[in-house]
Amino acid sequence: MSILIRNLIIAPGEPEELLREELLRRFHLASAELLTLRLVRSGVDARKKPRIRLVCTVECTLRDEAGFLECHATEPDVSAAPLLEPLQLPKISSAAPVVIVGTGPAGLFAALRLAAYGINATILERGRSVPERLADVQRFWGRGELDGESNVQFGEGGAGTFSDGKLTTRVRDANITWVLEQLVRFGGPPELLIQAKPHIGTDRLREVVVALREELAAAGCDVRFRAKLTGLNVRDGVVTTVTVNDQDELPVGALILAPGHSARDTYRMLAEQGVMMAPKPFAVGLRVEHPQELINRIQYGHPAPQHLPPADYSVAYNASAGGRSAYSFCMCPGGVVMAGSSEAGGVVTNGMSNHRRNSPYANSALVVNVVPADFPGSGPLAGVEFQREWERRAFQAAGGRYRAPGQNLLDFLERRHGRPYASSYRPGVTECDLATVLPDFVTATLREGIRSFDRKMRGFVTEAATLTGVESRSSAPVRIVRGDDCQSVNLRGLYPAGEGAGYAGGIMSAALDGIRVADAVAKRFLQ
Repeated sequence: MSILIRNLIIAPGEPEELLREELLRRFHLASAELLTLRLVRSGVDARKKPRIRLVCTVECTLRDEAGFLECHATEPDVSAAPLLEPLQLPKISSAAPVVIVGTGPAGLFAALRLAAYGINATILERGRSVPERLADVQRFWGRGELDGESNVQFGEGGAGTFSDGKLTTRVRDANITWVLEQLVRFGGPPELLIQAKPHIGTDRLREVVVALREELAAAGCDVRFRAKLTGLNVRDGVVTTVTVNDQDELPVGALILAPGHSARDTYRMLAEQGVMMAPKPFAVGLRVEHPQELINRIQYGHPAPQHLPPADYSVAYNASAGGRSAYSFCMCPGGVVMAGSSEAGGVVTNGMSNHRRNSPYANSALVVNVVPADFPGSGPLAGVEFQREWERRAFQAAGGRYRAPGQNLLDFLERRHGRPYASSYRPGVTECDLATVLPDFVTATLREGIRSFDRKMRGFVTEAATLTGVESRSSAPVRIVRGDDCQSVNLRGLYPAGEGAGYAGGIMSAALDGIRVADAVAKRFLQ
């Protein structure tokens, strides 16, 4: 048995050995009573800046653990550590063919979980492998030449391959530790296992994705790039085969569909097949970019604090009327704003950062919630058309060539033009009135929200900040409806998974959903 001790405090930069002294002091223990100690979680507490603290959780063993737990039974910071049994899954000797569509977190972790059961899936990815995809994306950012099948949204690793690489989630799931362990096993930094806000970075995530895929292939999975799902063949309400690239046909006993949130042609094909889908709420807005030193000063009280990561933030505002909210999303400390288009004639902004988060800029989406009643027309794809309309307006406002419309933050608030601005966005920014590339209710709520954010973070509103747009791919605009068994409610054998299916909202939650769906597939084969 071992014991978890929470809320041990040390200063940034102090050696971890001080945790031992802090534990002995806090609980009045002699040194000989503490046998082992291991740091299991560490997070920054900046509530009393400039006095910044690291709040730590440790796992330790003591000479008299039963007596210690009895003595401190009423203390919320003391508990017995849970016993973590190694993952042991039954082996499935025979199963119908499994096809997985998409190599984002949901698809890859579904494949990894199935491999643990002894099931080697065929994995279809419409885009290209990481090295080829990276070259395609760099060409787009440099020259504005978009490849509709290999871009920020499509290709090995999914949209998360070009992101900040956050691994936080509000989902409570016993598999979170397992996911982090696999990411470390495939080359992620070991500190992912102890960080309160684990972050891998786009550069390290690309390496992990390739290593994971290579292990799946070595184990017997058939990984196919430039392999696009273009049709489903159905008999008696059951999917029996899939069509790839409009020509090849593959038999399926289970189809795990993890297409990502931008697979609009896949959504259309599913709608034409009669698969039950529904429009779902998401959020749209702009991306704001500040000097990182300014965010550090606001959050830490110092522009360049030692022994601390670049500061992040999370802000939200609820409008007094209309039921709208404005909030920050996908905040990237030390990151860059990037072009995330996947469709000709539309501009999409997003943010990403490397593991070191060493850019001089901090950026975040500032978005407003939208609901199906806001979408033009009706039907499951109405949200897609809503996104497309505003992406096209942004493209036209900035003069084409995938430049982004941009505006100084103060100009946006004061409804004027002309202040200087800077942005890391490539292929470039054209100064525009951003109110013309968003619905009026989004613009109004954003303006109210930004002023509210400045009251919470003094200095947030500044002429040193730039806005670019549009931020339209916050999450899927569609949900592919599934039942408790994770299968489509009207097409048996189809297992929607991950963010693109409407069941996740980030790398970690998508990976967890992929595992959940893989377990459901295995359970069916075991029956």
